[in-house]
Amino acid sequence: MPLGYVLVTTAQLGAGEAAAFLWRPRVGELLWNTVRLLVTGVACCLLIGLAGAWVVERTDLRGRGWWHALMCAPLAVPAFVNGYGWVSTTHAVQSFAGAVMVTTLSYFPFVYLPTVAAMRRLDPAVEEVATSLGHGPWRVFWWVTLPAISPAVLGGALLVGLHLLAEYGALQLLNYPTLTTAILQQYATVFNGPAATLLALVLVLFCLLLLLLEHLLRGRRPLARVGSGASRSAVCVPLGRHRHTVAIALALLAVWSLAVPLVSLVRWLVKGTSAGIDVAELIGAIGTTLGLGAAGGLLATVTAVPVVWLAVRHRSALSMFVERSVYTASAMPGIVIGLALVTISIRVMPSLYQTVVVLLVGYTVLFLPRAVVSLRGTVELIPASLDDVARSLGCRGSEVMRRVTLPLALPGLAAATALVALAVSTELTATLLLAPTGTDTLATKFWSDASSVAYGAAAPYALALIILSIPATWLLGRLSTPGDRTEVAR
Repeated sequence: MPLGYVLVTTAQLGAGEAAAFLWRPRVGELLWNTVRLLVTGVACCLLIGLAGAWVVERTDLRGRGWWHALMCAPLAVPAFVNGYGWVSTTHAVQSFAGAVMVTTLSYFPFVYLPTVAAMRRLDPAVEEVATSLGHGPWRVFWWVTLPAISPAVLGGALLVGLHLLAEYGALQLLNYPTLTTAILQQYATVFNGPAATLLALVLVLFCLLLLLLEHLLRGRRPLARVGSGASRSAVCVPLGRHRHTVAIALALLAVWSLAVPLVSLVRWLVKGTSAGIDVAELIGAIGTTLGLGAAGGLLATVTAVPVVWLAVRHRSALSMFVERSVYTASAMPGIVIGLALVTISIRVMPSLYQTVVVLLVGYTVLFLPRAVVSLRGTVELIPASLDDVARSLGCRGSEVMRRVTLPLALPGLAAATALVALAVSTELTATLLLAPTGTDTLATKFWSDASSVAYGAAAPYALALIILSIPATWLLGRLSTPGDRTEVAR
């Protein structure tokens, strides 16, 4: 529906007008800003996420549980809150380098978490055989470990890329113009819907390129196995004299990604001249945020189950089209999704306009890719032969799904729900447009104050957002590193 809305609205321009609009120098500048942020941001997140996962899972670093918690913790700090923390500390971050830094610090856990989970599920015997053949740690990682965990790494990188394409709040605060910020400005200043949706169509093309690249790199290698492999931890690579250097690097990363925004929040909360906490409004926003987060997470996860089932169990051109179609809308800014749903609800079902139903549909459209990526990484590791065994024992149809597949996919279901709930809690633009009148979340209350430079008044809502995000972040961290390996089938 959002893509159809974009195509129909863009068609109002005509080919000549559209070409003239796209060939303007300003659009070229926006394209360049978007492309270099996308490439650099994804590369930085891959580097930090992969390196962090390898250090935590495959070395003798002391206190690995604590380091794992610190690597997951940035998920609890939304990107626009991170940007707020840095901008309210120094305006030097309002640049390309600042945009890369803030988005990388906010999004690298999307690569780290699935990579750690994949490494923990990998049979250590495979790496030990490579080591016994004379290969060093780096060669084992590049030629054995990385190919085995590549679906998880690519899925994380895809999520990072989609978020960078659609990011608005942090980049607006950082004064870094991209196609997304330009779309919001087109709607807010000149009310030029066709021109704005034309830019959204360019974002969709970027999304399709990312999907094609991820599909080509993923390949079609089977990843499932009947047994769980060796029920033991992998042999740790000794860091030796580099142990302290690695620990210092991880500590600096934690300080860089967490201390600056948190200290800034506390400072504005205590000293901000505009600080004045309305407890009733704060409690109301917390309740609304919790309710929408839980409902949005459950709805998106339930919707993701048949999509992932088709993509993994019934691979075909049609199933691939179904799976890939969920990603296109997530590359668009929330305001485009919101406008599409507003237009459709008014014309088709006016009674649904400005109701929670349309808002939850918008969340599902926006964040379904998070649920699909989280769930697919788990379902791919469940052997299809288990379904055949269940059928041979008398199970039929939905009973196989209920008794075999869903219990084995439970960690992926929980991770998908938590990941989407986090996203819903911090969603801004679509919520502003689709929420029923009088409905305020922590994100919308924060934005109304932060955008007017009332940093002290915004601080309580930002701090509440972080506190509410901690349980979901903790759950994601726990699910990515299960304590013991268990047999897949008994």
